Amino acid sequence: MDREIPKEIRQKERRNSVLKYVAIVAVVIVALGLVISMMQDTVDAKDLEYCKVEIGDIEESVNASGKLSPAFEQVITSPIGSRIVEVYCKVGDEVAQGSPLLKLDLQSAQTDYDKLVDQAEMKRLELEQQRMNNRTYLSDLQMRIKVAEMSLNRLEVELRNEQYLDSIGSGTTDKVREADFSCQSKRLELEQLRTQYENEKQVKEAGLSVKELELSMLNKSLAEMRRTLNDAQIRSPYKATLTFISNQVGAQVAQGSQVAIIADLKHFKVDCEVAEMYASRVRVGNMARVRVNSQDFTGVVSNVEPTAKNGVTAFSVQLENDTVMQFRSGLRADIYVYNGVSKNVKRIKNGAFFKDPGHYTLYVRRGEELVVRDVQLGASNYDYIEVERGLEPGDEVVVSDMSEYNSERLKIRE
Repeated sequence: MDREIPKEIRQKERRNSVLKYVAIVAVVIVALGLVISMMQDTVDAKDLEYCKVEIGDIEESVNASGKLSPAFEQVITSPIGSRIVEVYCKVGDEVAQGSPLLKLDLQSAQTDYDKLVDQAEMKRLELEQQRMNNRTYLSDLQMRIKVAEMSLNRLEVELRNEQYLDSIGSGTTDKVREADFSCQSKRLELEQLRTQYENEKQVKEAGLSVKELELSMLNKSLAEMRRTLNDAQIRSPYKATLTFISNQVGAQVAQGSQVAIIADLKHFKVDCEVAEMYASRVRVGNMARVRVNSQDFTGVVSNVEPTAKNGVTAFSVQLENDTVMQFRSGLRADIYVYNGVSKNVKRIKNGAFFKDPGHYTLYVRRGEELVVRDVQLGASNYDYIEVERGLEPGDEVVVSDMSEYNSERLKIRE
């Protein structure tokens, strides 16, 4: 028969087992803490990219974003409200200058044009009739004036005869007075006729001017409608590529609405945007470097919008080589616009960590470890950043991404 173990001994063994487990757990926790601490305070050498602080020049630049767009693009609009009756091309077609793209229904517009032609012809006939009537009326007045002048001449001769006879005693004063009265009456009649002629002439000329203006306005409307009818046969104004066309036959189109777009897809420019605070540093004529798909191209700022929208200013860069086969409309681009030179300054290589001038915390190599350094960075371009304070020539600075580390010292693990 087995001997029973005393209660005190069983309790002691149980306490020892618990203490043993606690000790093991504590050792594991400490070990894990040490491992994690070592992992946090070390960095693999292969993940590090260095550059040395050096003295040199920095051609200052402004960073901007943009995208490629055709060097030439034109929107073609409908000259009239109508419907599409024929479509001659499809998107992607190369079109020559003057090539028809689509045809609009011109029946209603042609009817309006014919009515306007009739109105213009009626107005022209009315104008000719008015000219003839004016000439006849004024000719009659001129004839009456001539008759009155002849009558006045005759009466003046009679007055002189009566005055002569009266002077030699063969006439009478009454006859002289009567002849003088007749002359004055005829003279007044003649003056009234002349005044009437001038007034009527001005009135008739003014009436003609109004009718001539009406006819001129009708002719201008006719010419404009004639151009509209010609334009309604939608044609390409230039040799280009068709990038959009309203191709639904029977669809209604409003006057002035977009019906086609043509573009030169062999030559490209860059449409760019820069923060408004840097817009004053971007000027027409500034040289620029453009990076597209890891390739660098040179260009020049060709246009800067005078006003900002939503905190950004738009500008364009004309590329020196704008016919690269890999170019496609809409490709993203990084732009660096050069606008000055800082000479003999401390500089480091530009890296992904740099956004704008200001304060940065960078790692500097000291033997087999990295130490944190507070650094003030300034002007920059695509290649370099100016060091204003915090680093000295010869310092080795980490320019690779170190955002996951926050220790003040890191050991370099080979």
